[in-house]
Amino acid sequence: MAARAKSKPKSATSRSGGGAARGGLAAVILAAGKGTRMRSSRAKVLHEILGRPMGAYPIELARELGADPVVAVLGHQREAVEAALIARFGPGAVTVVEQTEQRGTGHAVRLAMPALRSFTGGLVLVLYGDVPLLRRETLQELVGTARRYKCLAIVTATPPNPTGYGRILRDQRGNVIGVVEEKDASSEERAITEVNAGIYCGPADFFREATSKLTARNAQGEYYLTDIIARAADSIGVTAVEADFHDVSGVNDRHQLAEAEAVMRDRINRAHMAHVTFRDPATTEVQPDVTIDVDVELGRFVALRGRTNIGHGARIGDGVILTDVDVGPGAVIEPYTLATGSVIAPHATVGPFAWLQPGTGASPMADDGYAPPVAKKYTAARKSG
Repeated sequence: MAARAKSKPKSATSRSGGGAARGGLAAVILAAGKGTRMRSSRAKVLHEILGRPMGAYPIELARELGADPVVAVLGHQREAVEAALIARFGPGAVTVVEQTEQRGTGHAVRLAMPALRSFTGGLVLVLYGDVPLLRRETLQELVGTARRYKCLAIVTATPPNPTGYGRILRDQRGNVIGVVEEKDASSEERAITEVNAGIYCGPADFFREATSKLTARNAQGEYYLTDIIARAADSIGVTAVEADFHDVSGVNDRHQLAEAEAVMRDRINRAHMAHVTFRDPATTEVQPDVTIDVDVELGRFVALRGRTNIGHGARIGDGVILTDVDVGPGAVIEPYTLATGSVIAPHATVGPFAWLQPGTGASPMADDGYAPPVAKKYTAARKSG
């Protein structure tokens, strides 16, 4: 069914893809949970995926779409999570609201509303800090749909096993009329395979009114954000944007964390393969902030981390690990070289089995004989900067 237009039914379905998201957008990121199944002393959203805290991914996406302000609802280890957000995005980039008592997603969004008091007339996007694989294209479609039809746009998916997820309720015409959580669902409703991903976009005024009227009359005794869907179906309308289930799955344990990192690694590598040669993509790690120019060759078991930059035509040998390193065009990094915070000059050759310490660099005149364990063997090594 096509996305809802003004002359169409109040609820419909749209396929993810395309759509612009410009201006008048705020974002609320729900990241207050402890993450018990992680069995960790760290808050779940602080666990890293390719060197970046998991909770930073949805914030990054929201900012790319132009969301301003961005509000993060924090709870467990609030100070540590807030410090990580400041380190990543800078002071003031993300407004923090504390949820001291975990009373449900609806309660969390209600707490965020005062932080959006001066934000009027725009849309609010609701995301989760433990959903790092969400695609930008899905959010563009979601925001574009909400903006086009002035409705509540929601993301739905069809998992292999819907157990544990809220089911999407539709009427006989296929219009979304609500969501029922599994613990409150009848046996007939549990047979429904389309589930709610919990990702929403709609008018700010609607979120203010709808969350203020939520009640906790349910099996969990919580304020379900999903209850706003029925309210929207009776007023501004609901449109569902379908997404791949794996893209909207939350990370709840370390097995899922490893799976998410593998998916993210594959996505990044595939994007670079348009202009970079990977000898073995499955063993190569390229973190999100790394930049790689054209005609670069990467060997097996290479790790490029932090804000490393690889210049045009450089060759990186097997087992090389570079962190925050600037590699000049045409440089050759021989196998099993380690470097951190270094500068490799254009056309220089480094290694094999070298260690460049922070603040050092190598020029094309370097003597590359093996002298472990540090990079003192570079007779032309220099302080960069």
